[in-house]
This record gives sequence, structure tokens and C-alpha cells, in this order.
Amino acid sequence: MNLNEIKERVIKAIDDNRDLILKAGKEMYDNPELGYKEFKGTSIVSNYFKNELNLEVEEGIAYTGCRARANKESTGPKIAILGELDAISCNDHCDSNDLGVVHACGHHIQIAGMLGAATGLIKSGVLSELGGKVDFMATPAEEFVELEYRTKLRQEGKIKYFGGKQELIYNGSFDDVNMAVMFHALDLGDKKVLTGPVSNGFIGKTVKFIGKESHAGSAPHEGINALNAAMLGINNVHAQRETFKDSDRVRFHPIITKGGDIVNSVPADVRMESYVRARTIDGMIDANKKVNRGLIAGAYAVGAEIEITELPGYLPILKHDLMEDVLEGNLEYLGLKNDMIKGGDFTGSFDFGDVSHLMPTLHPMFSGINGALHTRDFKTVDEETAILMPSKALALTVVDLLFNEAKVAKNILDNFKPVMTKKEYLTFMESNDKVIKA
Repeated sequence: MNLNEIKERVIKAIDDNRDLILKAGKEMYDNPELGYKEFKGTSIVSNYFKNELNLEVEEGIAYTGCRARANKESTGPKIAILGELDAISCNDHCDSNDLGVVHACGHHIQIAGMLGAATGLIKSGVLSELGGKVDFMATPAEEFVELEYRTKLRQEGKIKYFGGKQELIYNGSFDDVNMAVMFHALDLGDKKVLTGPVSNGFIGKTVKFIGKESHAGSAPHEGINALNAAMLGINNVHAQRETFKDSDRVRFHPIITKGGDIVNSVPADVRMESYVRARTIDGMIDANKKVNRGLIAGAYAVGAEIEITELPGYLPILKHDLMEDVLEGNLEYLGLKNDMIKGGDFTGSFDFGDVSHLMPTLHPMFSGINGALHTRDFKTVDEETAILMPSKALALTVVDLLFNEAKVAKNILDNFKPVMTKKEYLTFMESNDKVIKA
């Protein structure tokens, strides 16, 4: 088969299995789970791999999650197509469950799209024409939430890192992968796809302010108010905002998770969670030092103690131009030339950013949804654009990369130099994994 014949067979296989692919997405949407709790979601994906695509499945790749491998006998490079399993908390969303959990970030869309790409590549029978391997991975815990729960998993030895792709890098799941691709949902107005996004990374932290309890009404002078320490610490960080470089796009957005015990006792145990986000690794480190300095000063001002637990967050997502060129060619092939936005700037963070520092990656954004991510307004309005179009785009991109003995993929890899080796990456992660007491 020539290249276009292969692509048309892949497109036809996705179209012929449209209802099956969308049904999998609906099943994911109806069973939302937070990170490292995606046992039902893992089962949904695993059953699809086994029953619909006749693939062997490895489950529990990062506590939850699963992976299927195709074209295993090929000697060419390996491309992983990823989809994320976890949902978020959004109590005000009309479809949230009894726990307030809902797929309001579109990860159910990613899973359906990943399964759609797998369906196109496998049911079309074109894999024998391609000079490389393809893995399909349902990855857990992209949202950096429920830190106490993840701390418990870590203490029990079930995970090392709080982010799913961090865990997969750490445990070797990407060791035999040469390239990785995925997509995300985003309301793009009258456009259908955005290519080449870049984003912030972040360092996570939990903070404990330790004061001294006393009766708030009759003896406040005998106490040390940890809540005041926390409020001063937040204000200290605000006072430093002009010192952050505009180009670093710094964000600090704390929440108080515990403000004290009872209203008539001076707060002696106050807890905070936050990220320190920035566009570059150096910017993350610089901003984090200033944030810690402000928080520690808040504790010192009232005579409290402070314990800051630093948590390795995510790295900024990087754009790889040669990969983008292949993707954009296929978007034009699918008729999206005039529905495309080239380049996007996001101050949010994705754990796929970590992968982008190690290998060539793609992370386009597809529309077909209305409403902002993580809000009550999020909803899918066009499954063709949200799910089936990215299924086709990613599958055709894999075809281009691996056609003709993987000539395009090999050229990209020959011209690629990772920002970090795996060893350097893990060393950096360890440097952000510490407890500071003052």
C-alpha cells in the first residue's frame, strides 16, 4: 500500500467503529475517579483492548492505569499514544457524582481518542506496513490533587511520585519509548484544533504553621496564632510579585486546608497547599525560594514554627517543531487547515511536560467542547471534533512517522537532543523532594 491508501484505511476503520469508540468515552464519563483511584477506568480501557482489539494488556502500570503493545516484533522505533484516566472535583457540575467528582477536564475524551487511534491502526490491518512499534497507554493521576491520599500511598510504597507520568518515568515504563503523543480538550471558539502549546511547570508544596493554642477570648496573649502566620506569609508573597520576571509567568495560588480546630481557641495547627508555577525550570526554582522566604517570615513574625514539604511538581511542556510539522500536515489532510491555531501559551501545567523533556512529543488541543476546564460549564458538544478527529490525527501522524521503515521518525530522533536524560530528570525530582523546618 502507498501512504495515502494506508491513511484512508485507518480513517475508514475509525469511522466504521464510531459508535464503539464513543461508547467507551461515555462509559468513562459515567465512571469518574480521582487520580490513583481509577480502578473502574482501568478496567474499561483494559476490556476494550482485550475484547475489541485482541491485545494483551498490562494493568497497574503506575498503581492504576494500563498498557497494550502492538507491532511488538518490529525492530523500528516505538511511539506511545497516551490518554489520561482521572477526573477532578467540581461539586457544582450537573454531572458530578455523590463525591463531587466529574470529568470536567476532558480526560474521558482523551481515553476515547486514544482508543479510537488504536482502533484505526489495528482494525485497518496496516501495522504490517509500518516500521515501528506502537504502545497505547492509559495513564493515571494527571491532576495534582488529594495530596494527603497520595502521601499515604507513597508511605505504603505504592507510588513514588504524585503525578502519573512522573511515576511511569520513574518505574521504567518509558524506557523503551522513543516518542509520545496525546491530546487535550479545550474550548477554542470557532476553531477546532490548536498545535504547539507551551505551558508552565510547578513545584508543589504543603505547609504546616505551628502555633500555640489558648482561649481566644480570655487569654489570646498566651497563644501563638498560626492562622495569622499563614495570612502574613501569603501577604509576604504578594509583596514580592513585582520581583518575578514577566517572562516567567509566575503563579502562586494557595488554599488553606485547615484554619484551626475550634473558633474559641487560638489556631495552633494551620495547613496550606499550593503550587509555585513558572515558565522555565530556573524560574520555578527562583520563585519557589522567594515564596518559601515569605512563608517563613510570616511564621517568624508571630513566633510560630513552620514546616514546608516540597513536592516534585511538573515540568513546563515543550514544543518539538519537527513533530509539529508532521501533525500539522495530517490536520491539513483531514481538512482542518483553516480551523487551526498554531501555538498556544498556557500558565497551567501538564505532567506530559515531564515526558517532553526526555523525548519528542505532541500535545495538541482539540475543541468540540464548551466551557472552561475544571468548571461547572464544561461539556462536550461535538464528539466528531472532540474525539474522532484527534483519533484520526494521532493515528495518521503515527503512520507518517513509521511509514517507509520509519524514515520520518528516525530523522526526528537523529536530530533530537533531550533537555534531560532520565538520570538527570530523577536527580532534579529528588532535589525538589524535601522538608524545610524553621
